[in-house]
Amino acid sequence: MSDRSMRALRKHALAAATVTALSCVAVSAYAADRINLSALANASQQDEFIVKYRDGSAARSNEATLQSSLSAASTGFSGKGRALGLKHVRRTSIGADLVRAARKLDRAEAESLMRQIAADPNVEFVEPNARMTAFFTPDDTRFAEQWGYTASGINATQAWDVSTGTGVVVAVIDTGITSHSDLNANIIGGYDFISDATAARDGNGRDSNPADQGDWFVGSDCGVTYNSNSSWHGTHVAGTIAAVTNNAKGVSGTAYNAKVVPVRVLGRCGGTLADIADAITWASGGTVSGIPANPNPAEVINMSLGGSGLCGSTYQTAIDGAVSRGVTVVVAAGNNNGNASNARPANCTGVITVGAVDSNGARSVWSSTQKSNYGAVVDVAAPGSNILSTLNAGTTTPGAESYASYGGTSMATPHVAGVVALLQAKATTPKTPAEIETILKNTARAFPATPDQPIGVGIVNAKAALDSLSGTPNPGTQTYTNGTDYNIPDNNTTGVSSTITVSGRTGNAPSNASVSVNIIHPYKGDLKVDLIAPDGSVYNIHNRTGSSADNVTGTFTINLSSEALNGAWKLRAVDAAAVDVGRIDTWSITF
Repeated sequence: MSDRSMRALRKHALAAATVTALSCVAVSAYAADRINLSALANASQQDEFIVKYRDGSAARSNEATLQSSLSAASTGFSGKGRALGLKHVRRTSIGADLVRAARKLDRAEAESLMRQIAADPNVEFVEPNARMTAFFTPDDTRFAEQWGYTASGINATQAWDVSTGTGVVVAVIDTGITSHSDLNANIIGGYDFISDATAARDGNGRDSNPADQGDWFVGSDCGVTYNSNSSWHGTHVAGTIAAVTNNAKGVSGTAYNAKVVPVRVLGRCGGTLADIADAITWASGGTVSGIPANPNPAEVINMSLGGSGLCGSTYQTAIDGAVSRGVTVVVAAGNNNGNASNARPANCTGVITVGAVDSNGARSVWSSTQKSNYGAVVDVAAPGSNILSTLNAGTTTPGAESYASYGGTSMATPHVAGVVALLQAKATTPKTPAEIETILKNTARAFPATPDQPIGVGIVNAKAALDSLSGTPNPGTQTYTNGTDYNIPDNNTTGVSSTITVSGRTGNAPSNASVSVNIIHPYKGDLKVDLIAPDGSVYNIHNRTGSSADNVTGTFTINLSSEALNGAWKLRAVDAAAVDVGRIDTWSITF
């Protein structure tokens, strides 16, 4: 054995002995106070750590010594599974080093490894390279009053970091729409399906203008004993779905980047079944005789309306047609403190029927007789008490724009319709109405206490519903890593490729896929680095720029939305110039 080999062997043996000795005191004060174990509390798996070596230590000034220290920690590591393969990734701006394991570690393994690393007295601290996420809080001036978006409601504030409803159309079949500066930008198209010109108050029956003319009435007009001002109900519902958000004004919408198609069916004294059935067909992209085709077919229909009686063939046929076109129909359970099996369209099949809860998670109560309907046909619950949204100040005809709080299952329903929009915007391929219903039910939050009457399986949870789309806690953000070294041949136009094989996924990669690369090379100006998709498409990452002592290291965002997730992804490095050699040290792709 050579002298060099003997020295290496003695060095390895000494390192191993040192680690063994230190592992006996791994929980001693001098190590424990340098480990940030609390950072592991919310992490299910971890493969990257930040290690800071003390100034003046050999590991701080020499990469070979640093790697040797990491190898020593790996040797003494008491984890399970295949080799740890702890490698240095890069030095951070604070002088600490980012290191990465070749595989994911669970919490116990991560803690064990951190203790091994901290056992080296030259280590100043070690902590996980924890992932941070945006905490989006809109700057809308009255957002704080919208309790329905918090964890006490549908948990939209966390969901908005995943989806905002972009590209999805929601049809609101209601009283029509009024002009509102906090809503107008998200309103498109629409139609007035009220066939009775007197009820419509526009003098011409059905037309292409869905403007709400007011649904006020005096009791004698509608066979009741009371009078009523205009409700501007459709404007309130639309605001809950898609009010313009983060505009330093007013309120926020559940799916604030979705678009709303207002479909007017309710005027003076309400609306007729025939008009509503035609509206359902048209909104979902079906054909209605004499009416131009809807240029913006909806993926979601919101129906915060209803009446008593059995569903009936008219309603059911229209709803079946919408569902057959892939449209999810979300309807209100009703507010009469009765069994929703006696309310339609709540009792129709193929719809998602929504009950209402207050901020305590209890069944909503608005008066001695006005409470959320209940029963076996109610699928889920959502916030329906003191719901602030866009409105109009006119008592009969439209006046100035305003905001107001309403209560009712009518207010709960658009929360759910908005969540459906969030889901469809996030899904790789559109979900069927049945799949949407299953997702909402399976991910609903349990009621804080059992309701006094059944109002569904739980309270809709937007974030949990979105998480379920990929089956992982962080949908669409799984990281795949290859930590094997690949030497890059010098002056060779073919280069070398490192492969990561992805399987078990569905759909395409996202438009913001993340590729992290660490290539060690004394002159990166010689290198061309490409990501090669499974179908052979090439995405250039680095193309012979830069100077000496400057490795190709960093994270690159690439639009891979045209590429299938599954297959062999390759990182290719080519050094077509002479003299210098290097290696692909490690790389990963996240999507």
